[in-house]
Amino acid sequence: MEYVRSKQRVVDHGEVFTSAWMVNDMLDLVKSETERIESRFLEPACGSGNFLVPVLERKLDTVKARYASSEFEKRHYALAALMSVYGVELLADNAEECRDSLLAAFGSFLKSDDGDVIVRAASAVLDLNIVNGDALTMLNSSGRPIMFAEWAYLGKGRFQRRDFRFDALTQMSLYGEGTLFEGMDKAEIFRAEKDDYPPLSISEIASTGPSSARGKNEVG
Repeated sequence: MEYVRSKQRVVDHGEVFTSAWMVNDMLDLVKSETERIESRFLEPACGSGNFLVPVLERKLDTVKARYASSEFEKRHYALAALMSVYGVELLADNAEECRDSLLAAFGSFLKSDDGDVIVRAASAVLDLNIVNGDALTMLNSSGRPIMFAEWAYLGKGRFQRRDFRFDALTQMSLYGEGTLFEGMDKAEIFRAEKDDYPPLSISEIASTGPSSARGKNEVG
């Protein structure tokens, strides 16, 4: 792959892509987490998906190993794996390419195309999970606070969604083990911006549509 798209983009944005071998070596340092379906990964400068796509592929390998015998479970846990990867990217074309690459990996795993409802649901999820914005200012391309949807698979084909502001999520590190505030109840401090979504099926997630999903993500 090309590590630099143009000298001007390097000058303007410091854009240099990480090689595949280096990505895999780095991911091997946290191998057990990359293979855990529910573990969440956030890449604050995700580019075109050099890190997130391999993370998703590792998670999907776990889905295959555990749920190959049940098409229903394989499809739902594959979507749960996709729901666990997040990215912020300053350049709009990179963010779009990242979404496309993740969607292609997902569709290839399930041998599904754009007409499959689960691919449409995956597209809606990616419009929320991969944000065109600035991870330093924590604002999206519209100048509003970046919002992320926290997804959970409840089983029996239902998913739960809660929305959090990115700036609030980053503050959680101040309240971890070994910090001054470790004894405080995070649930009381870090409340979701929106947590009244009903449990959602794949078709209900798909019905939001990519443009609709992205619009909601940009509401501050």
